[in-house]
Amino acid sequence: MKQEKADFLGIPSFSSAAPGRGQVATPERWLMRQLLRSLGDPPIRVRFWDGAEMEPVPGAARTTVVIHDRMALWRLLRHPMLHFGDDYSLGRIDVEGDLVEFLDTVFRHRPRARVSSPTRRQLLERLQRVHRNTLRGSRENIHHHYDIGNDFYRLWLDHEMQYTCAYFPDPTMTLEAAQLAKLDHVCRKLQLKPGETVVEAGCGWGGLARHMARYYGVKVKAYNISTEQVAYARERAAQEGLADRIEYVLDDYRTITGKYDAFVSVGMLEHVGAEHYHELGGVIDRALKPNGRGLIHSIGQNQAQPMTAWAERRIFPGAYPPTLREMMLIFEPYNFSVLDVENLRLHYARTLEHWLQRYDAHEAEVERMFDAPFVRAWRLYLASSIASFTSGKLQLFQVLFARAQHNALPWSRAHLYDNEQHKR
Repeated sequence: MKQEKADFLGIPSFSSAAPGRGQVATPERWLMRQLLRSLGDPPIRVRFWDGAEMEPVPGAARTTVVIHDRMALWRLLRHPMLHFGDDYSLGRIDVEGDLVEFLDTVFRHRPRARVSSPTRRQLLERLQRVHRNTLRGSRENIHHHYDIGNDFYRLWLDHEMQYTCAYFPDPTMTLEAAQLAKLDHVCRKLQLKPGETVVEAGCGWGGLARHMARYYGVKVKAYNISTEQVAYARERAAQEGLADRIEYVLDDYRTITGKYDAFVSVGMLEHVGAEHYHELGGVIDRALKPNGRGLIHSIGQNQAQPMTAWAERRIFPGAYPPTLREMMLIFEPYNFSVLDVENLRLHYARTLEHWLQRYDAHEAEVERMFDAPFVRAWRLYLASSIASFTSGKLQLFQVLFARAQHNALPWSRAHLYDNEQHKR
């Protein structure tokens, strides 16, 4: 799985040991100051390749950005949302101090985006999200992120290979315990009963399907377009004697057939694209029985904005975290009733902290699999994800819904917090 240095970035590699010549020119310092001003004057220090430093205005710096050469500076000035990530990955830009704290500081100080019109949002999405989620495009986008090797993800995920937000009823829980708590939390919200049927869209490595079949006695049909994930899920189900209760289908969610008591999707909506939400709602509508209910668990945001250019191009092509208003495009056209909305934003920050700690502990192994720029790129991705949740830039929505005429509903949320179920 070794690859040429920086090939995954799609740009030439540079040596961080070859700084640009000369001193920082006054116009360059002025332009850097303007860039910081556009970011809300975060309290960070900038150090240039010649040792010159720029202190924050106002406030005292806790972290320092180190720019190792002149070309890196000009690239940063030209397109900061893309080239900071690229040049950090290549070692042409460094951060002294805590990387998560640095990113959280930048995100918190960045001026709040003004609410834009639907037309302007659509234009921004077309300009920045070039990887469309058509049937073919979705396969290519998912392959880019999820099919880079199960061995890589196994290094830093939990035993069940849950690559979505865990649930921490107790903040001191281990990652393994919190991921199991998440699976139970989802199943209790859906009120699954033995003998029922469930369809899952985007099943990852199959952990939720195994949990539902083993502990809740349901039959599951789970769809996924990642070949490596489906192969892993099928192998685990066979090893654990669950193959007769779970069918893992290597296909797109749009091809779902059959009728089910419950629909569930955890961590897939981010890869659907808002332009396909009406289509997804139609899939759910034809799949659910008259008393059917469903749950969608997704990263989201408060204001509709495209992902940063670096994250969209290098890490998650085609991804977009929706607002709650946009998620209603799934439910409203088909008269689904939204029963409950829960925001687990800080739970995802805690999950990512566990992942980053484990990732850093296996840095040498990751570098042997790939290369040093890959190690730095994924550290930046995990760190920026933590900062996105702690700063409120991103949210984590769990939306429970059902048919409008479905009246067999709980009168309270007590069933979600039954101590006996937590003990199991």
